[in-house]
Amino acid sequence: MKKILVLGCTGSIGSQTLDIARRMKEDFKVVGLSAGHDSASLERLCGEFSCPGSLFSTDGMDGIRKLVSSCGADIAVNGIAGAAGLEPSAIVLGAGMDLALANKETVVMAWPLISSLAKKNACSIIPVDSEHSAVFNLIDQSGKDNIAQIIITASGGPFRDYTDEQLKAVTVEQALCHPTWNMGKKITIDSATLANKGLEVIEACRLFDMPPDRVKVVVHPQSLVHSLVRTRDGMLYAQISNPDMRHPILGALLWPENRENYLKEFDLAGSTMTFYPPRMDSFPMLSLAYSCAKSGKSYTIAFNAANEVAVAAFLEKKCSFTDIARIVEDTLQEDWSAEAESFDAVNEADKIARNKAASSLVKMAGGIS
Repeated sequence: MKKILVLGCTGSIGSQTLDIARRMKEDFKVVGLSAGHDSASLERLCGEFSCPGSLFSTDGMDGIRKLVSSCGADIAVNGIAGAAGLEPSAIVLGAGMDLALANKETVVMAWPLISSLAKKNACSIIPVDSEHSAVFNLIDQSGKDNIAQIIITASGGPFRDYTDEQLKAVTVEQALCHPTWNMGKKITIDSATLANKGLEVIEACRLFDMPPDRVKVVVHPQSLVHSLVRTRDGMLYAQISNPDMRHPILGALLWPENRENYLKEFDLAGSTMTFYPPRMDSFPMLSLAYSCAKSGKSYTIAFNAANEVAVAAFLEKKCSFTDIARIVEDTLQEDWSAEAESFDAVNEADKIARNKAASSLVKMAGGIS
């Protein structure tokens, strides 16, 4: 039986992890839970699973440290959203615990530090994003040396067919209606702008040690093919399943095993799958991410920080949908060529980028371009 710690237990990833634990009691035991602000839900879940918990809004990072050090988990699922998930990832790996990682910002902001920490403590990092989980498994089956290209699929979000003029008028309510996935607000907006796919490109380059020109994106509205790899002989191999995040979560929890489970199998018969190139000009967040992936250094930190500021402003109706990319692009005009060689340096670069993005937001609100 594998003992699980769930960080961000009331969010989408955390809730689906707990669903797996309920259905597979002989395989998994929940030994610790953390939540951000929802004290009532945390208390209820801790009672259900008979385990300790920590509320970030009350206990802060010290609470997560104590939980990690005392719960005796074999693996932690990090389902915390945004940059706030970076330090918990470091705490988990520092304690010598395997990490099932759904927090892509951990990789985007501080991969050299995180990968070094995992290596030092002989820990495994297993990706939980459906796309990276698929690539992880496909590479495992094909062999890293045989991979010529990684192809990440994108649903395209709710506005993939909108004209540039229509995109300017997108409302918050429209952007929160994802056609395929049920996710948190921030990641749903990121899917609509293709920022999420941009973050995933950066993540794929780092997780799988692949240069940006060998990581491609293809729009696949049905979200059935979660990613593909092209081997050196030119053949494409895909991972296909229903769009259910419990598949990659369970895969990470069971790794390196692969066994039968309760999840519904995908039936290929009668299914339609279509694929299109992404509209990079209409959704510039993707091209900005590629640029940051190529530049490296602190550019990826700035991309993530500026995007978080811009998305928060959009959700509060302080900027338009298309302003999100403009704020990020403006922030990236600064010099981000310094390498962040410590977690403190990462946090400092993140802070500076957020301040710059906030200034850009003020300029746009005042009609200054």
